[in-house]
Amino acid sequence: MYRTNTCGELTISDVGKTVTLSGWVQRSRDLGGMTFIDLRDRYGITQLAFNMETNAGLCEKARKLGREFVIQVTGKVEERHSKNMNMPTGEIEIFVDAITILNKAEIPPFTIEDDTDGGEEIRMKYRYLDLRREPMRKAMELRSKMAIETRSFLSAEKFIEVETPVLIKSTPEGARDFVVPSRMNNGQFYALPQSPQTFKQLLMVAGFDRYFQIVKCFRDEDLRADRQPEFTQIDCEMAFVEQDDVLNTFEGLIKHLFMAVMDEEFEGPFPRMSFDDAMSNYGNDKPDIRFGMRLRDLTSLVQGKGFKVFDSVEHVGGICAGGCASYSRKQLDAITHFVTKPQIGAKGLVWVKYNEDGSFKSSVDKFYTPEDLQKWAEKFNAKPGDLLLVLAGEKGSTRNALSELRLEMGEQLGLRNKKVFAPLWVVDFPLLEWDEETQRYHAMHHPFTSPKPEDIDKMKTNPGEVRANAYDMVINGVEVGGGSIRIHDQQLQQQMFQALGFSDEEAQEQFGFLMNAFTYGAPPHGGIAFGFDRLVSLFAGLDSIRDVIAFPKNNAGRDIMIDSPSAVNKDALDELSLQVVKKD
Repeated sequence: MYRTNTCGELTISDVGKTVTLSGWVQRSRDLGGMTFIDLRDRYGITQLAFNMETNAGLCEKARKLGREFVIQVTGKVEERHSKNMNMPTGEIEIFVDAITILNKAEIPPFTIEDDTDGGEEIRMKYRYLDLRREPMRKAMELRSKMAIETRSFLSAEKFIEVETPVLIKSTPEGARDFVVPSRMNNGQFYALPQSPQTFKQLLMVAGFDRYFQIVKCFRDEDLRADRQPEFTQIDCEMAFVEQDDVLNTFEGLIKHLFMAVMDEEFEGPFPRMSFDDAMSNYGNDKPDIRFGMRLRDLTSLVQGKGFKVFDSVEHVGGICAGGCASYSRKQLDAITHFVTKPQIGAKGLVWVKYNEDGSFKSSVDKFYTPEDLQKWAEKFNAKPGDLLLVLAGEKGSTRNALSELRLEMGEQLGLRNKKVFAPLWVVDFPLLEWDEETQRYHAMHHPFTSPKPEDIDKMKTNPGEVRANAYDMVINGVEVGGGSIRIHDQQLQQQMFQALGFSDEEAQEQFGFLMNAFTYGAPPHGGIAFGFDRLVSLFAGLDSIRDVIAFPKNNAGRDIMIDSPSAVNKDALDELSLQVVKKD
């Protein structure tokens, strides 16, 4: 028996017991006559005590133990003289009678501590060491608990978990596929699924009216903090439902997770916001509603005053930063620098200080009178002490820049508390979006999303105005889930493919299996998929999903721990009839 107890469970009630523990040496302290070692395992840390007077040989052996040595000790639980009430085992220590070195360890490349000295790249290279740190352990435990609670809730709601294939057919919509060559079908390729979309619809045709799985998905796209080439979804589908049925069910799931995991309760239904309102008031379709500072359209109010910057553009908009009229010129210059970064894209910034005495000071005093600026302030419902920040340009890009500026100001003013959660549904998305490069419409969600019934007549006459029966769940400015009511009628699905520019032959080639299935009686159905990694990182208060994935890829899509992706030997390529052509 390697242990009778873990390193996180012994308390003052265990004093006098003889126990055996096993774990890793966290740190040691040599105090002359006494040596203390912190022994760590997944469950916690227990202090070990060695007395030079009572057992000099054992004490000398303990002093030779290095960090991360794997050891086994046996001894008696004693009450500590200097207690540490910040840890569960802080009232006791083990006076060790016997020690066995189970495995020695090299000096780790970074300290295995909560606040480590290792950068992200080195920690990812030695991920198995990084996972020993308490923050990483807690993230993995949180992830596990959320998966268990998800399964518990959905099982209680009569959902059945069904696994769908990982080797599937490549589809043209969405991100780039990862492709897998087939040895048995020479010259042909599987694709890894971007989602189980078509399979969960087929499960509805098959009569499994409530399906879910916690599933790996794959997308070959550029990476960022909330993207990985392989990620995990809570994937769900329901038959014989309308939009409200889906929203109410999965709002219940999110409320359950918050209560079970975070002890956080939400009263009443989550707010719902149309896509158009989200774009006009927040500048994006995933608004952070923990704070106000809504966008305001100033175009008609400010044009025609001789200020060419405003007169020559499509849109002028702004935000009101409460209590910021005291900002210095240096602070205003920093905000200007922020909005003119290439990734934000604004040409410049106009600011107006609404001073505490009711006067105005702005960067455009030459063109606008105090009376003009008073009207601006009224448009914002501004108060003395507030700061107005205004941008101008093309409507879409200006809204986007204002959205980023709003989030930045929310960060500066401490309005984006990670311990405060503000969920909402965003609904009534456009069904299609026009792509200038390809000169055709693309599905804003995917080709199987149903249009609003009242908008179906516009599919042929004005497809850009058709609204989708689609919905996203947003929490704190993060899109954590999205879905739609699906098209279950074969003729409407063909109409959708036509709007997307597919010929009948192309549609049949790509999605014939689904179209054929619909001829055998497809029920009305809809579903949703939650980004599980995003949900876990949100609950954990972390900015990157890499911190809640055991073995993630870096920003280049590489696993630097196992050095993947890597070259394949020539024999393997020959067997697959493949040849690697190197790019210049």
